[in-house]
Amino acid sequence: MDVNHLTTEEIPSSSSPGLLKKKNVQELAIDGEEPPPRYIRKDSDHKEKKQVPAHESLSVPIIDVSRLLPTSSGREKEDEMEKLKSALNSWGLFQAIGHSIPKSLLDDINDVSKQFFDLPIEEKQRYTRSEEDEIVDLEGYGSDTIVSDDQVLDWSDRLYLLIQPQEQQKLRLWPDPPTHFRRTLNEYSVKAGSVAEVILKATARSIGLEEYSFINQLGGQPMVYARFNYYPPCSRPDLVYGIKAHADGGAITILLQDPEVEGLQVLKDDQWISVPCMPGALLINVADQVQIMSNGIFKSPIHRVVTNKEWERLSMAMFYGAKFDKEIEPTAGLINESNPRMFRKVKVKDYLEVFFPKYLQGERAIDWAKV
Repeated sequence: MDVNHLTTEEIPSSSSPGLLKKKNVQELAIDGEEPPPRYIRKDSDHKEKKQVPAHESLSVPIIDVSRLLPTSSGREKEDEMEKLKSALNSWGLFQAIGHSIPKSLLDDINDVSKQFFDLPIEEKQRYTRSEEDEIVDLEGYGSDTIVSDDQVLDWSDRLYLLIQPQEQQKLRLWPDPPTHFRRTLNEYSVKAGSVAEVILKATARSIGLEEYSFINQLGGQPMVYARFNYYPPCSRPDLVYGIKAHADGGAITILLQDPEVEGLQVLKDDQWISVPCMPGALLINVADQVQIMSNGIFKSPIHRVVTNKEWERLSMAMFYGAKFDKEIEPTAGLINESNPRMFRKVKVKDYLEVFFPKYLQGERAIDWAKV
């Protein structure tokens, strides 16, 4: 559920004054350095909303994906569809169980992620984007690209890879070792893609639309990216975020959380709600493109990742979104006199060119798309 996943095609290179060389966050943590000033959140961010720990928080919705399948029927399916509609309207996210991805494969993804980030710094640097790549092409290994003087950096490193279209993959950035990284990621991406399709179809059906309504706007087969996230321990969790508050710019995100270490928080009812670890579950959230296509019925949630002093944390996100040349807009069947159009028709490439700088400024691109 993270935002630094935009590609060269999505951001005009003129928006980037230059790449500043810096250590990756893992190096800073290993060296025992205090977070540099660039990682300290701004004074305006210190007006903190209430934080609610997971054990005291409102219950994050849980959806049984198996009950949304075409093979499911009857009262159970109707109830689950209503739960899905309510979850995405009020929370924008849910914990998905019954998704049919074997726990062994989820464990394998966690294992190859840990194995990669445990490699020596010099080994991981082999998968850093080359100097010939555009400054805002974030594929490969690294941390935040610095694109402005007042940008607050996130206390995290990541490995970011294009999955679909397959012919555009940069396999030179896919690690080896870990030995089974490519096979494991390919296997997981196929199964996660099936889950994303089920959710997108059910999401459309839950509000009375034809099940392919959203998928067709995405271009049939969406663009898909994977991002492996590493959050080292941080000596100043009161001042530094793992990922700053944001909403995702694509259509849907599937997040495999760390099975033991919490860190994700979602903003609901003006409170930061900690999302509990739920081994075996996937956390699924809709993003800005679904908010636009649903004419605001479903909400793209604002979320962030907090740091802690003692434990490293890993997560892995799959981002699904429309192809860059597609145009998205509120689905016609959702607009009437009592429900006027909330968003303009926007070209995806144009939207994402607004999304990234807005994110860096702590603002939402969704407001740019409103009527």
